[in-house]
Amino acid sequence: MKAFMDDNFVLNNKTAEKLYHTYAKDLPIIDYHCHLSPQEIYENTQFDNITKVWLYGDHYKWRAMRANGIEEKYITGDGSDYDKFLAWARTVPMLIGNPLYHWTHLELKRYFGVEDVLNEHTAPAIWNSVNELLTNGEWNVRDFIVKSGVEVICTTDDPIDSLEYHEKMKADETFNVQVLPSFRPDKGLEINRDPFVDWVQKLSEVSNISIDSYQAFLEALEKRIDFFHQVGGRVSDHAIDTMMYEEATEEEVAAIFTKGLQGEKVSLKEEKQFKSYTLTFLGKAYHKRGWAMQYHINAHRNNNKRMFEKLGPDTGYDSMNDGLIAEPLVRLLDSLDKADALPKTILYSLNPRDNVTISTIIGSFQGGGVPGKIQFGTAWWFNDTKLGMINQMEALADNGVFSRFIGMLTDSRSFLSYTRHEYFRRIMCNLIGEWVENGEYPNDEETLATIVQNISYYNAKEYFGF
Repeated sequence: MKAFMDDNFVLNNKTAEKLYHTYAKDLPIIDYHCHLSPQEIYENTQFDNITKVWLYGDHYKWRAMRANGIEEKYITGDGSDYDKFLAWARTVPMLIGNPLYHWTHLELKRYFGVEDVLNEHTAPAIWNSVNELLTNGEWNVRDFIVKSGVEVICTTDDPIDSLEYHEKMKADETFNVQVLPSFRPDKGLEINRDPFVDWVQKLSEVSNISIDSYQAFLEALEKRIDFFHQVGGRVSDHAIDTMMYEEATEEEVAAIFTKGLQGEKVSLKEEKQFKSYTLTFLGKAYHKRGWAMQYHINAHRNNNKRMFEKLGPDTGYDSMNDGLIAEPLVRLLDSLDKADALPKTILYSLNPRDNVTISTIIGSFQGGGVPGKIQFGTAWWFNDTKLGMINQMEALADNGVFSRFIGMLTDSRSFLSYTRHEYFRRIMCNLIGEWVENGEYPNDEETLATIVQNISYYNAKEYFGF
């Protein structure tokens, strides 16, 4: 029996052990998609207890605690930070088979040297020892980043954001990690949602363009893309919960935009037309500037309306969507390709049913001499589990060029989440090791080392060109 989470954790063959420890373990991290706070990074925030750095905003943990019967008072309510930590400690032992169990102990071990497993009995001592490290200045926000070997962080930013903290960090010579913005214009595409009119007004203000027409709207979006580019942004991101595509002329979309700007709800067909034309316009703008474009598809958000009204979005009440994606996604990508304006693109679906679909769609749009131009993005959200990662990688390997995969990201709001890159690298090395030891690939250490290092780090470095 192997010891719990020893040096060869999830490395189940000798080839995997060699590949991970020799070639993957110590490579830097490019975290090209996350939800960290630029302000907290710039200010080098210090957390005075583990609950604040570990449980605040972590809806993965919140979901597990609710399922374990923890009262909301000790999750998002007015319970003390210590009581919330104890509630999490009572939940952790119940999480056998859940990656949260692994992530919890990787984070405790890697950052705070905690070797004990977390449970209700060990919690008080762990609370005291970790909090002492957090408050002595050894583990402020930037320490988690630097000591994890992070080179680049891409935050997720609204086009109307001032990016003031990105600009301040760019000028800060004491901090050598690149913290770059990602352009996420979702609120400008959701024409039937209430914030749309107010958001367009704010876009008008920050762009200094009077948005009284669809053409002015596009002009303002492009102006903000240029601003993000100036600050260092090279990536966009789109949450496309329902994949849709509908042909339209600019004149038709202009009329639809005018209705939306007047606060009217548009039909489903009109919504599809507006989103399709606008996404095509944005894709061309990204291509022109050499950006990479990300589509996060098939989330079903805010399922529990009562709790949404109480707590707001991103509080643990989302799930997988099961909308069909192939036909509209292909048409959208093809609309850009026909204009010779398809940017580097990363496709994610929250529904693993779509793994093979995406792994085959990307093969239809590769080319231009760019290795892995169209990427099947790493297992995302509910799928960044051991099995979810394996399924995503096997689907990509089955139908594409796995060696060009740009690897892992955190997609997290927590500064302790960089251990997910370790988790991914171990699972990836084990999968490759299995192929080798099963005689499915030669035991050519030089080639295997190159593949492992590229997926862990170098492919992303080359792909984004940060």
